[in-house]
Formats: sequence, C-alpha cells, structure tokens
Amino acid sequence: MWQSIEIGGKEAEAFLPENRTSDHAIIYLHAHGEERLSEKDEFTSLFERYGYPVICPRGKKGWWMDVVCEEFDPVITPMEYVRKDVVDWIEKELQISAPNLALLGISMGGQGALNISYRYALTFPIVAAISSAVDFHKAYGQGYPLDQMFPSAELARQQSAVLHIHPLNWPKFHFFACDPMDPTWFEGNEILASKLSSSGIMYECDLKTSHGGHNWRYFTAMAEKSMEFIDHAFKEMS
Repeated sequence: MWQSIEIGGKEAEAFLPENRTSDHAIIYLHAHGEERLSEKDEFTSLFERYGYPVICPRGKKGWWMDVVCEEFDPVITPMEYVRKDVVDWIEKELQISAPNLALLGISMGGQGALNISYRYALTFPIVAAISSAVDFHKAYGQGYPLDQMFPSAELARQQSAVLHIHPLNWPKFHFFACDPMDPTWFEGNEILASKLSSSGIMYECDLKTSHGGHNWRYFTAMAEKSMEFIDHAFKEMS
C-alpha cells in the first residue's frame, strides 16, 4: 500500500489504504535523519489499522521552515511546499481538502508539524508531534544546512514554534510527547507545555512515558498514541 509519488516535481511517498475509512488524510513530516516510514513495519501496521491515507513529503534537512534551504529548493521553502504543493496534491488526487488534514511529525518533523499548525491552524487543525526539536536552534553551528538558512542561532530561535503560538488561533486538536530521558529536546517540550498552559490553550501531552530517550522504540510507542489521538480528532470533526 506504499507508493512512490511525485509532488511539485519532488519525490514523496504515500500510504494509500485499499479501503479508506473516511475523507481525511495525514501528512507526515520526517526527522533530520530522513528515515522513511515505509521501512518501519510498526508504522505500516498502524496505518493499516486506522485506514487513513498518509502522505510523506521529502523535505531534506530544511527543518520544514518558512526559510529557503538550498539543499531542498532554491526558491520554495519547505513550509510553503507542505501547505501549498502537498495540500493541493491531496485535494486533486484524493479529493480530500482542508480542514480534514492532520500533521504528524517526529523530531525535526515534530517541530515542523507544530510550527506549521500554529501558523496555519485553519488548514491543519490537528497536530501530533513526537520528540519535537522545539528549540531547534540548538543544532545551529554543527555544519548542517541550518547554518546556511539562518545568519545566527538567535535568528533561528525567533522562528521556533513557541514564538508562533497565536492566542486566538491555535490547532483545535493538539498533542505532543517527549521522552524525559531525551537530553537534547525534552526541555523545549517542557517550555512549550508551560507556554500553552499560561496562554490558556487546550492541548494534550505526554512528558512522562520513557523508552530510553530519542530513539525509534520511543517514536513507535508514541506513534500508537498519536494515531489514536488523530483518529479521535477526525471523528470529532466529522
């Protein structure tokens, strides 16, 4: 049920169930390691169980930001690609349109999912983010494309999801999780939870469950929770 597809002239993958359960779809944003969910049997089993189409664009190491990443494209930003090209492809090929869309992401993709949903909550009212690299500016200066995307770590920080939370317009269904043994990204998720709580924004999170840190064992465990959350949200919207 996995297919290689092309969206806006770029490679992507799609999980297209034989028997779709509804007119809803999930967009998955990959991590910095660019691992493919089509190679993760546990995720395939989950997607088969729930029966939603899952579209997986390939964003290189562009952090899914609204900033040009030369490695991805010299003109279109990764964020613009998702909210325009990917959304348009889903509408044309699957006859599914906003707001019947959910964002799901891991690590770099988790922060991307949060960041995009915070800016475009009407298009993406459902978001589930696993081990999100919320304070992604910590990766600045390590020789990744991020160094070319921003002149400084501070300017990268100013584009973080936490600073794009709108007090009057946030995703209606909102879940994130991070392993407390994740030394790099846990603090950012704690700060996000604190900011949302102080702003009176409704959300669900799991910052207690542990499977040893930032690893695929944890990602898989939280994928089950995330899919449960997304399924419930889709049914609430119907």
